[in-house]
Amino acid sequence: AACAGGSTTTSPDGSGVVTLKVGATPSPHAKILTYVNDNLAAAEGIKLDIVEYTDYVQPNTALNDGDLDANFYQTVPYLENAEKQFGYDFEAGEGIHLEPLGVFSNKRKSLDELPEGGTIGIISDTSNQARALELLATQGLVSIPEGDGDVNINTVTKLKNFDFREVEGPQLVRSLDDFDYAVINGNFAQEGGKSIASDALVVESPEGNPAVNVLVWKSGADKSEAIAKLEKILHSEQVKKYIQETWSDGSVIPAF
Repeated sequence: AACAGGSTTTSPDGSGVVTLKVGATPSPHAKILTYVNDNLAAAEGIKLDIVEYTDYVQPNTALNDGDLDANFYQTVPYLENAEKQFGYDFEAGEGIHLEPLGVFSNKRKSLDELPEGGTIGIISDTSNQARALELLATQGLVSIPEGDGDVNINTVTKLKNFDFREVEGPQLVRSLDDFDYAVINGNFAQEGGKSIASDALVVESPEGNPAVNVLVWKSGADKSEAIAKLEKILHSEQVKKYIQETWSDGSVIPAF
C-alpha cells in the first residue's frame, strides 16, 4: 500500500531532519532498522528512534495510540487479523524479508525418500502450521483445500502414505531423529544448530509469500513523507545486501 497523504514534521531545532519512532521486535527487525539509522537514514533527512518489543501485541497498540509512527515486526495476515479484532486503521508497505521455513531430516537426503507410513514433524501453532503445509503442498505431499477455511493437518489431503506428528516449534530440531522429516521455522532451526542454507532439503520461497514482514503505519500519518522515505530505504540494494550478509545461513532472506 502507498503512504497516506499528510504533512512531514520537522525536528524542534529546525534542522529539517524528521525523527520516526518505530517499534520492532529485536531480531531481525530492530537490527535491520539500526543498520538503516546508522548508515542510510541521514541522507534521506530522517532519524530513527527504535523501540524494541518482545511481544506481538504492544507494537500495534502503541501505533494506534500514537506512541509510534510505524512498526516493523509483522506479516500482512497478522495485521489484517489485528485490524478485524481491534478496529485498527493501518497501512502496510511491501514485503521486506522472510524468515523461511525449511524441511529437514537426519535420516533422508531428499523428499523422494519418504517411506510408506513415514512420519513428518510439523509445528503445532496454527499460523506456522498452515505455512508448513503450504510448503509441503509445493512438494506434492498434500493438497490444500480450496476457499478461505482453516488450513491444518486435519483439513489437508495427504497425497502419500505418511503420518503427521505435531510438536512445539522449539522442540522440532531436538525431535528430528523421531521423524523422517520435519518442517521447521528458520529461527528454531538456527537455535537447534541447523542452517536453512546448508541443511534444509527444501526452503520456503519469499515470492508471493504472505508471511513476508512489512513496515506498518497509521492511515493519515502526519509524517507520511518520512515514512515513505523509510519504506524506500528498507527496499534498497544496501539493505538487501545487509540482510544477505548478516544472515548468510539463510534464516532471514530479502523479499524484494
